Amino acid sequence: MKQVVQNYKSGELAVLDVPVPGCKPGGVLVRSSYSLISTGTELMKVSEAGMSMVGKARSRPDQVAKVMQSVATNGVPATYRKVMGKLDSYTPLGYSLCGVVEQVGAGIDDVAVGDVVACAGNEHALHAELNWVPKNLYARVPEGLDPRHAAFGTVGSIALQGVRRGEPHLGDVALVIGLGLIGQLVVQLLTASGVRVVGVDPDPARCGLAERLGAAACGDPASAAVEAAVAGLTDGHGVDQVYLAAGGDSNQPVELAARLCRDRGRVVDIGKCRLDLPWNAYYEKELDVRFSRSYGPGRYDPEYELQGRDYPIGYVRWTERRNLACFLDLVARGRVDVAPLVSHVADFDDAVATYQRLKDGDLKAVAVLFRYPAPSGAAVAAEVPSVAVPTVRVQPGPPRPATAPVRIAFVGAGTYATSMLLPHLAGRDGVDLSTVVTTTALSAANARRKFGFAEATTDLDAVLGDSAVDAVFVVTRHSSHAELTRRALLAGKAVFVEKPLALTEEELAGVLAAVEESGNDRIQVGFNRRFAPLLREARGRFGVRTGPASVRYLVNAGRLDHGSWYLRGDTEGSRFAGEGGHFIDTVSWLLGADPVSVYATAPSGTEDLQVVLRYPDGSTATVSYVTSGPASLPKETLDLVADGKALRLDDFVRASVYTRRRWVSSRLPKARDKGQQAELAAFVKAVRTGGPMPVPLESLAATTAATLAVRASLAEGAPVTLARAR
Repeated sequence: MKQVVQNYKSGELAVLDVPVPGCKPGGVLVRSSYSLISTGTELMKVSEAGMSMVGKARSRPDQVAKVMQSVATNGVPATYRKVMGKLDSYTPLGYSLCGVVEQVGAGIDDVAVGDVVACAGNEHALHAELNWVPKNLYARVPEGLDPRHAAFGTVGSIALQGVRRGEPHLGDVALVIGLGLIGQLVVQLLTASGVRVVGVDPDPARCGLAERLGAAACGDPASAAVEAAVAGLTDGHGVDQVYLAAGGDSNQPVELAARLCRDRGRVVDIGKCRLDLPWNAYYEKELDVRFSRSYGPGRYDPEYELQGRDYPIGYVRWTERRNLACFLDLVARGRVDVAPLVSHVADFDDAVATYQRLKDGDLKAVAVLFRYPAPSGAAVAAEVPSVAVPTVRVQPGPPRPATAPVRIAFVGAGTYATSMLLPHLAGRDGVDLSTVVTTTALSAANARRKFGFAEATTDLDAVLGDSAVDAVFVVTRHSSHAELTRRALLAGKAVFVEKPLALTEEELAGVLAAVEESGNDRIQVGFNRRFAPLLREARGRFGVRTGPASVRYLVNAGRLDHGSWYLRGDTEGSRFAGEGGHFIDTVSWLLGADPVSVYATAPSGTEDLQVVLRYPDGSTATVSYVTSGPASLPKETLDLVADGKALRLDDFVRASVYTRRRWVSSRLPKARDKGQQAELAAFVKAVRTGGPMPVPLESLAATTAATLAVRASLAEGAPVTLARAR
């Protein structure tokens, strides 16, 4: 089998062929599926190995003390041989993984061959294809939990034990210093416990990530914003606990802890940072300084870890193993979300290069996973990740008489509906605004008064059962789009649904199943940019394309306000899942085809995305979706190059086409027209006449599937094929 090792003397990293460990009694042999690189602990070890002997000594004064003791006891020559022998040996890396039980040792009756388990320990959960793991260092993975996420079990247990040492209570306010991997998990665990959290880290991206994962506020340690946030949340008393999850030689974390902690508060050291406690500051507040020892009680106890002797639960409630199982349960139930922490998934064979990229800073990451190959004979070839693009076959319904007005009902009357859709429909010839449906009576009444709806109600069933209603607009939060669309289609209504159509493959399949069941294919998704007059004119000026194209689409999405429902990724999907379809649809319309594969990558600690789309004719498009750009940068810029020609769109304000002669749009519009008015006109016409819908259903399904494939590609770290279902 293969295993990642390092020579601490030379710093060499290697993937070696080593013997398969035996399956001893009291444990199980586990074949690794995914193992996690600790970008803190492991990189520190890798960096130390590359130092000179003097540098190694300075970084590990504890080991130098042992060497000096050995010199006093055994003499210089014997000590030198002992130290050099130990340094000039391969040592393992890794301590957190998820895998499948391949063999069960004597005395084990809680798991069986084929069970999925999470494993812990820097001697037993190594970056290796196979590991022998003793009973108290593994836990069964809850059904349905992604193995990638279960691989976080050990670091999650470290964070969980640190939180337990802080003894937080509902309503407490805590400060987390250091927002690396452990710090991000501590933030989520505290938030799940009803604690308001302020985070501290010099990296703005990590601060932004922590806020998205639940922190009330985050900032640079030198920023006055941190102290202001603490003062505001605690009425000036200071935080109840401080969790030190930082590393390095600076004494700033413990000094900041003393300054921002309340009288008789608790300071918990989880990471490995300098701890020169300012005596006066800690004494005057009588601060309680606590250490958190790794995964929990049982750590470093050979009888517990190697011999499987558990501690009675009545005396030790949370042991290493129980912490591990608890963290897995929290992730499985969605109380902790580790998916945003995964910056990169690398093949195990690329381990050395991955470590080098991390060390050199080329790969900036919060968490990196190794993906292991399937065992020999288990599969002929590696499975290519794919997302299905469902297809439907329906008979078009009878055309509606052109003389009748189109009676429209709106489900939802939020900001987008009232600012971007209803102003283009109110008072329009051939349109009758029949009913507005909202969950709160007042919002329905406001929309009725402002836009002239005949009725306002909170009863959706009554609207769907009203035979006089021709079309239903679904303009609600993302999580409800698919179900409301499905119900409206089954009720025989034409449907205009704002993006996204669906947040999962199952939701998309459900919508298309409703189309087949009802024979009703009258659906439009709010992909309005393809209707923008400026972009349409530019495409006409560009002319017919004969060869493959290269497209670059930069979307400067900007940051969301704290508390925005768009940030509720657990219920509303990721931000890109919500609006990414806009940009994929625009590119597909420009190229006249649907994508066949999607590859996505994300810079560490941000919501920025690079999405590469491949098309049947060899065309490629890159959608750069950034949330960290300055507000002064235009929101959308697009470039298409093909056949020696180029098209450029500057934020729907100006367009240019470069051929033998350059064309530039003649004047700046008074306002950006992103196509909503033209899209609504096309939809109303299709409903009124019974003609084809503005965008083919197959294209809507393909764009939705491509948007969903972005998440799958991020998880796999590989391109995802868009497979047309039959």
